[in-house]
Amino acid sequence: MNLTIQKNDKKAYLLIGIFSVIVFAAVVFLSRFTIAIDLGFDKHVFAKINAVLNSLVSVLLVMALMAIKQKNIAKHRSYMLSAMLLSALFLVSYIAHHLFTGDTKFGGEGMIRTIYFIILITHIFLAAIILPFILFTAYRGLLSEVAQHKKLARVTFPLWLYVSITGVVVYFMISPYYM
Repeated sequence: MNLTIQKNDKKAYLLIGIFSVIVFAAVVFLSRFTIAIDLGFDKHVFAKINAVLNSLVSVLLVMALMAIKQKNIAKHRSYMLSAMLLSALFLVSYIAHHLFTGDTKFGGEGMIRTIYFIILITHIFLAAIILPFILFTAYRGLLSEVAQHKKLARVTFPLWLYVSITGVVVYFMISPYYM
């Protein structure tokens, strides 16, 4: 298979590192602000969009896994690049939701509250660290460095799938408390 990008590990590492730090910093920084503006529609629509995007990413990840198990590299690549694109759209929607609505407090009590916070904390931690894994894995795949790509994907895939699925679970658990 032909390379689709030129190999330049130093440049790739630098760009992936810088991009990952900028995205992380933007999410952390922007989560501290709320913009009080009337958008003319329910601002929590962004949360619904996030849940749909995360659901689609989960489906695409599983489809990509099935495609590669069938040795269909073209479909695998298409599904993975689509998952990355939807994840980027998710990030924009996620930032918009938090900018326009601020934080929502979970109102559940007892065991459900404990379960919610365990899911939320693991989701947030893994979401915070997954981006460079995704980008390095994609980079190795786009270079057709199959052995390195597979090695990274064995870590990246379950983490990314967990983050996308738990994002949807968190949405369903917190959405009754949106005001």
